[in-house]
Amino acid sequence: MKRFLSFLSLVAVTLAVAEPAVVVPPETPRLAIVISIDQCRADYLERFRPWFVSGGFRRLLEHGVVFTEAHHRHAMTATAPGHATIMTGVHAAIHGIIANEWFDLAEGHAVGAVEDSLAPLVGAPSSGVRLPAGAGDTELTGSPRRLLAATVGDELKLRYGTQCRVISLANKDRAALLMGGRLADGVYWMHAGHVVTSRYYRAALPDWLDQFNAEDHINRAFGHTWDRLLEKSIYDAVQGPDEAAGEESRHGLGVTFPRKVDGGQPVIGPEFYNAYRLDPHGSEVLGLLAQRAIVAEQLGRHAAPDLLCLGFSQTDYTGHSFGPDSHEIMDSVLRLDRVLVDLFAFLDREIGAGRYLVTLTADHGVSPLPERVKAFNREIPAGRLDYPALTAQVEGALSTAFGAPADNAAWTVRDSYGYRLIPATLTARGVTSSAAQLVVKAVLLRSPQVAVAWTRDELLGLVPAQGRYLEEWRLSFNAVRSQDVLFSPPPYVVDRSPYGSNHGTPYDHDNHVPLVWYGAGLKAAVRSERVGTDAIAPTLAALLGIPRPPEARADPLF
Repeated sequence: MKRFLSFLSLVAVTLAVAEPAVVVPPETPRLAIVISIDQCRADYLERFRPWFVSGGFRRLLEHGVVFTEAHHRHAMTATAPGHATIMTGVHAAIHGIIANEWFDLAEGHAVGAVEDSLAPLVGAPSSGVRLPAGAGDTELTGSPRRLLAATVGDELKLRYGTQCRVISLANKDRAALLMGGRLADGVYWMHAGHVVTSRYYRAALPDWLDQFNAEDHINRAFGHTWDRLLEKSIYDAVQGPDEAAGEESRHGLGVTFPRKVDGGQPVIGPEFYNAYRLDPHGSEVLGLLAQRAIVAEQLGRHAAPDLLCLGFSQTDYTGHSFGPDSHEIMDSVLRLDRVLVDLFAFLDREIGAGRYLVTLTADHGVSPLPERVKAFNREIPAGRLDYPALTAQVEGALSTAFGAPADNAAWTVRDSYGYRLIPATLTARGVTSSAAQLVVKAVLLRSPQVAVAWTRDELLGLVPAQGRYLEEWRLSFNAVRSQDVLFSPPPYVVDRSPYGSNHGTPYDHDNHVPLVWYGAGLKAAVRSERVGTDAIAPTLAALLGIPRPPEARADPLF
């Protein structure tokens, strides 16, 4: 009897881990491609449409299902939260990615959304230039461990195991990692001239990627010239002058075309890689990398559907420096259009027209340069957040209300669009968090640089609350990770100084993004109903014939 029970236990375990039988309806796409264009406002696809060539954006707009009113429903419209929402179908309240980075009181310092000391980079250059830890999206570690929700790719792997492939590629680490999820077969991004992954996924790069790195696509671009694709007069007519107030000159690039991409240095170094992030050449390399991955990983040729995620990040760096009304952003989108032409033609040849599905969207938009807004009307309260002054007001109000802390201790840590109360200071002064939250909120709302503010108690529903953007901030609020008081500046007030633009607010210029579905039996249509980006994951799952991510609640769009 013991031997029989042991046999039954073995059978049960074997059945639990056995690969499922693959029964895929014939209309199911063989390959789904999710394309996220970092900082791509919805209006770009119409504004620049006359200069798109046949086969790229124009193919999607003319033959796809175009949702003209797609919006991120959360307030904190940033890269990491946006990509996490696209592929999980939930917001930071559940997936936990509240920002690109946030201050962790327990650890005593800021933590990146994909930073992970247990997951060092794999494939980074062993000699020569290495960008330092803490340099934005060029961290020396990376994993999706801080992501608390499952992605569509995770569900695909749970359904079909080794009979499908999930690959995620991007210029940025957080785009690749948060779209790819925990169970992806390969997640790769660009770092210091190489395409890398992390030990979270594998101990060594696959042979095909070693070969790609050996071709040195990024470093060979050192010193090349980026100029406009079309005549200057076209850009002047659409975007205005090349040099505009508020544009940012950094990494040796200047503010006007043409520009030499070398970081202002005679040899390859960190400044070249910083400059290269703004160069559309990075989109071209990512497009080529996607083609190599499709062949090497045999995407579209497995028994079950495969998934490829692509994060084009160059537009974000360019938009931050020059704004959405610049020659640089127009040229970047037009050059990306040509990359998509090549990619879609390649997919037609390798996978077959009608056998693949494309979903194109963005993680967020961007605000116009405040100087541009002021030039139209000086009465509009456009400007740049003065964080030192705002923090001084917050600290002063708390000391006035409760007495100054001993030893010049601070009451708060300013963290993105919010403030965290320091528990030790509250305890020393005998002040409750709830009382301090109210003081911080009151002083913020007295500032002309703050439009709305919400306390932790209000966002958790512990006290009655109503007003503008409350629900948007509740979607961005995570009970464990978020700040004690959160706020939004008015439209056209950006938290980037003294030049450039930014995003991160619940306004249309930041949350209105493209959403186009193309291929695999979908018929061309233009749909004008307002939809949330949290519907992307359930829709994609439905089209792939798999369960939606378990906590996603939006209805599929089809």
